[in-house]
Amino acid sequence: MSATSTSLEPLFSFLSDSYSTLETTFYKIPGSAVIARYVKSSHRNDPGRTVLEIILIIFAIRTLLQSRTRADNSGKHFIAFDEREIDELVDEWVPEPLAVPLSQREQTELDNMPIISGPTGPKPKLTNGKTVVNMASYNFTGLAGNEAIKESSIEALQKYGLGSCGPPGFYGTQDVHMKLEEDIADFLGTEAAIIYSQGFSTISSVIPAFCKRGDIIVADRGVNFAIQKGLQMSRSTIRWYDHNDMKSLELVLETIEKDRRKKKGPLTRRFIVSEGIFDHDGSMSDLPKLVELKHKYKYRLILDESVSFGSVGRTGRGLTELYNVPASQVDMLVGSLANGLTACGGFCAGTDVVVKHQRINGTSFVFSAAMPPLLSVAASDGISILRSTPSILSNLQDNVHAVRAILDKVDCMTVPSHPASPMIHVHVRLPSPTHLLPVASPNPSPHKHSNPTSPIPKDPEQFDEELEERILQEIVDEALAQGVMITRAKRLKGLELTKVRPAIRLAISAALSKKDCEKAANVVKAAFIKVVSKRR
Repeated sequence: MSATSTSLEPLFSFLSDSYSTLETTFYKIPGSAVIARYVKSSHRNDPGRTVLEIILIIFAIRTLLQSRTRADNSGKHFIAFDEREIDELVDEWVPEPLAVPLSQREQTELDNMPIISGPTGPKPKLTNGKTVVNMASYNFTGLAGNEAIKESSIEALQKYGLGSCGPPGFYGTQDVHMKLEEDIADFLGTEAAIIYSQGFSTISSVIPAFCKRGDIIVADRGVNFAIQKGLQMSRSTIRWYDHNDMKSLELVLETIEKDRRKKKGPLTRRFIVSEGIFDHDGSMSDLPKLVELKHKYKYRLILDESVSFGSVGRTGRGLTELYNVPASQVDMLVGSLANGLTACGGFCAGTDVVVKHQRINGTSFVFSAAMPPLLSVAASDGISILRSTPSILSNLQDNVHAVRAILDKVDCMTVPSHPASPMIHVHVRLPSPTHLLPVASPNPSPHKHSNPTSPIPKDPEQFDEELEERILQEIVDEALAQGVMITRAKRLKGLELTKVRPAIRLAISAALSKKDCEKAANVVKAAFIKVVSKRR
């Protein structure tokens, strides 16, 4: 026995030295003491758990070392086809369509879309030879076709050529671009302005340029699709308030602040996002109240005046002029150069810091080609005309009031738009209760507010979208047959965050006489009555 023990002593000595060396090396690893305590505690309390963990570790190592790309060459998982069967399968295969096929109504609508022959304006000529009254185009100020603007644009075309052939930051900026930015800033009374060559991309670039992950944005539930895309791209925390409801906005702002104090959360950048005149229904924001709440709760205000700039106010400066609110009270004032100034693209006005930041962080500004020089000249001339001719806006408002005086009295329609809005939305309404009328949600709860984390309101309006669109299209066709060109408000089905009720959208122009507007409004009225009366 002693001889056996003596012969094994070198082995035991080697194992003891190896264990000591391994233990010493292990404890030199950072965090090894924590692992050792965990293993000792786990083994003492539940030895079976230790065995299970060892098995799992071995399995994980085996899985990592095993090749996952090794092909199964046995062929046992494959079905063998002969050439004839392969050809039959290929012939029978039908790929999924890239898009949902158009319905018969949609195809008919596209085929019969009116096309203007020659220049647009208040009374354009269509390709069928018919001259119509144009109440579909956003030519609010009537500058489309203005002779002075046409002459200066031709001169700019001869001097600068057609396109810029590059983004503003890559040798695409020309002196007329800088002059337009100066004209916009001076016109609105802000420190600076920046122009974008695409209208839709303006607001959807401005929002993510400033709002990032972790920031808080409080937005109106009725904002347009371009704003919705900007909100999505910002990756900020979005909270929603009921459409154009300042009490709902204040409640959401209070709730956010209470939650922050309760959770002792850090202060973050916070923004309120709204429109001047809402593209979805023509309603108008209460700008003084927005500014009041912005200061009260320490938020920044992003205001999209794509419709209101060039259409309201004494000289077309928008809501800031209409409500006598300094433009400096709006942190980021966004507008369209296409709607009110017969050019293209958009702008953002604000402080020097706001503008300079966008020159390196506004995606559309950085990556899109700069605006054609001739359109910059046209926009600058448009601003000069609005400055010197305030009668344009007073004529526009006279036309708006003349149209509203006729439409507001019609039983088979409702008009949700603000009385001063030159963009008028009209919904169909039957005199008797039918499935076309908005249906209130069952069991409404008057004391329960909408969920601010969802863009869907508490009691959304119920309507038959397909049927209303079909009726409205019949009204559009009937009005066109009588010489008045109007259009349905177009939506991107399935892409917008909320369902918007179908409507006919009228765009009033200062280039039309009051008599023309009254005549066109009566045609629209008669078309509504005629189409709706068929469905009684």
